[in-house]
Amino acid sequence: MADPLIIKICGIKTPDVLETAIAAGTDMVGFLHFPRSPRHASVDTIADLISQARGRVQTCVVLVNPDNSTVAEFAALGPDWIQLHGPETPHRVEAIRAEAGVEIIKALPIGSAEDVGHVSDFHEVADRLLLDAKPPKGADRPGGLGDTFDWALLKALDPSIPFMLSGGLTPETVADAVRTVRPFGLDVSSGVESAPGVKDKRLIEAFIQNARAAV
Repeated sequence: MADPLIIKICGIKTPDVLETAIAAGTDMVGFLHFPRSPRHASVDTIADLISQARGRVQTCVVLVNPDNSTVAEFAALGPDWIQLHGPETPHRVEAIRAEAGVEIIKALPIGSAEDVGHVSDFHEVADRLLLDAKPPKGADRPGGLGDTFDWALLKALDPSIPFMLSGGLTPETVADAVRTVRPFGLDVSSGVESAPGVKDKRLIEAFIQNARAAV
């Protein structure tokens, strides 16, 4: 019996989409606080969404290179996870984990063998690792761009390091990703949207169904 696949629907910003994701069987939901993103949600909105989800599904707040006061503000809302999606160093990730008292997901951009080589630096300081496509030079944000990376690069990764896979996943590609990469979890945002920041009920349902069927 394979371990159950952890699925995270990220970039949720409205109560109805949260309900859709929970009804479709997601394991985790992510809320993004990053003004440059079309998936940005305010502190008050995220507080309401965490309350709505509490006890029903795991919650994750996604922050990009946050300062200590931002970490404290969101940790106080009681999410299950904080995801760091910026250029945080291993030392910074460790400090945030100690400070926040919340489990930490560290997103790592993958675009080359060198990037894969750095993954192990974060293995001990984060509770989960999420491997995402490296944004192109000049991109205005570090993720949610709908890009995939060459999964073959991950063959060089230490097999004892578990990870979640992100980056350009869609209902059409997710089964192949599960079978090829064998991640313990998946993270999707733009791949279940009809327009930037606009989640689509049918795409969320299809993504989860296709992912689960591939395990």
